[in-house]
Amino acid sequence: MHFQWYPGHMTKARRMMQENIKLIDLIIELVDARIPLSSRNPDIDEMGRNKARLILLNKADLAAEKRNDEWVAYFREKGYSAVKVNSKKGGGIKSIQSVIQEACREKMERDRKKGILNRPVRAMVAGIPNVGKSTFINALAGKACAKTGNKPGVTKGKQWIRLNKSVELLDTPGILWPKFEDQQAALKLAFIGSIKDEILQTEELAAELVKYLDREYAGVIGEKYGVESSEDPYERLRAIAESRHCLVRGNELDTEKAAALLLDDFRNGRLGRITLESPEEFAEK
Repeated sequence: MHFQWYPGHMTKARRMMQENIKLIDLIIELVDARIPLSSRNPDIDEMGRNKARLILLNKADLAAEKRNDEWVAYFREKGYSAVKVNSKKGGGIKSIQSVIQEACREKMERDRKKGILNRPVRAMVAGIPNVGKSTFINALAGKACAKTGNKPGVTKGKQWIRLNKSVELLDTPGILWPKFEDQQAALKLAFIGSIKDEILQTEELAAELVKYLDREYAGVIGEKYGVESSEDPYERLRAIAESRHCLVRGNELDTEKAAALLLDDFRNGRLGRITLESPEEFAEK
């Protein structure tokens, strides 16, 4: 599979981020805890070179706990503040206000020396599509102040949200980068739903996921769907279709429906807590 997807509104979003970067003190970057490096946009690093940085491993409840801890340690070692959160259920959200203050301590100290007191920290919330930015903002603000949707591209323009007298947030649309140099990273992004499914071949994508799960999480598919193992991922999809009665007219097996079911089960944590990459892999590279 070859991935290339960069809608026009993302070019606009990137330009908007560049224009607003001078207004902010801190970049809060959300990544998906299942693919913490593959779900980072290198543009954000480039744009936020001189800003305080906080990385949130969102959807941490869907990722393997041991891996979550490894990734938090990895990012902290690189000089970022890092916290694992589950925005949908509110996990880790209470600690965020103090983490923001800590990440901006140097900036606040500089302000104090200049006689600037009680100026709120202005933070930009950034990240790729479908990583949960709007859900995070709503959880942090305690009310639905940013649109949410379980599909890429819901946030279209910028909006400032005042959390309290000490923190203001700037929400931004999710941006992917114009060219996927690393097709493996693109494949993982497709697995978690950050690339619109309409442009993907569902069966091919699900077959790639089957290969990964059988290699790294052997037994997960068999346990979930009650199917025997096979070296052929398409045979596995046929078995899932049979097990879940995915049929088309004439009682033919509907492998496309089975593929969509598998992807949906993975994305929503119904296959268990799964992380698709580890810090060691990237250390080796």
